[in-house]
Amino acid sequence: MTATFISGTEIAATIRNGLVAEVERLRQQGVQPGLAVVLVGANPASASYVKMKAHMCERLGIASRKLTLPEDTTTEQLIARIEDLNDDDAIDGILIQLPLPYQIDKHAALEALHPGKDVDGFHSANIGSLVLGHETLVACTPLGIMELLRRSGVRIDGARATVVGRSDDVGKPMAMLLMHAHATVTICHSHTDDLRSITRESDIVIAAIGQAAMLTGDFIKSGAVVVDVGSNQVLDRGEVVQLFGEETPRLESFDKSGYIWVGDVHEREVVKVASRLTPVPGGVGPMTIVMLMRNTLKAARIRRKL
Repeated sequence: MTATFISGTEIAATIRNGLVAEVERLRQQGVQPGLAVVLVGANPASASYVKMKAHMCERLGIASRKLTLPEDTTTEQLIARIEDLNDDDAIDGILIQLPLPYQIDKHAALEALHPGKDVDGFHSANIGSLVLGHETLVACTPLGIMELLRRSGVRIDGARATVVGRSDDVGKPMAMLLMHAHATVTICHSHTDDLRSITRESDIVIAAIGQAAMLTGDFIKSGAVVVDVGSNQVLDRGEVVQLFGEETPRLESFDKSGYIWVGDVHEREVVKVASRLTPVPGGVGPMTIVMLMRNTLKAARIRRKL
């Protein structure tokens, strides 16, 4: 068996085309959707992510605003700026780019967001609504994964699904969404005994642990669907060869940049066992950004009762 790759890039493009039409419909109703992204400090990776989000807004016709604050910003100063955006009628969605500098209370900052503008779905009110199964703004990565599964024809209802990772932004909301879709869900983490025996019984495995190539082929049941959420930087050429073989085109990218990004799944092994697998890059990542845009439009509609 050789797994079929689920292309997040292709699925995201299809969704994006639909969002362009939705933005136009909102404009015809006199609504210009707006997204504000708050960046604290000069983290290069965060700055790159913010740039990608602004570019996506431009492509879709969503007004975007970037608020850049200095590295030494205090929690109180950040909350004051968030409150300004909460009160700004031109802004439908607010995203606080994570991670934040160490001195800022992340929880306090996220709780300062108006729940109706929390397009990342991190506010406790939105998380509570998700748990209860109410309509709400949901974390973008789990939301994108559900779209990947559904649009790829993966059976969720009745399936045994394992989420490896219990983070607030991926693992926990992912488990809730799968459960609401009638999967039987197990959550595993760093304290789980005999992880392999659990994942080997699963029809769907969501890998979100942040450890490069940790889930090897013997973790996966034959014919399972595997979603790789990981994004880990590999700086050693020998490790690239070990993970992907001597002939992999990834070596060309490595030799140019000195690093490559790999997932939590050992792609070279798992592709021989699974029925479907999301690649890294080109799997979950594109879906996360397009779901952020969709959440922004949803927030615009809800705010205006459209």
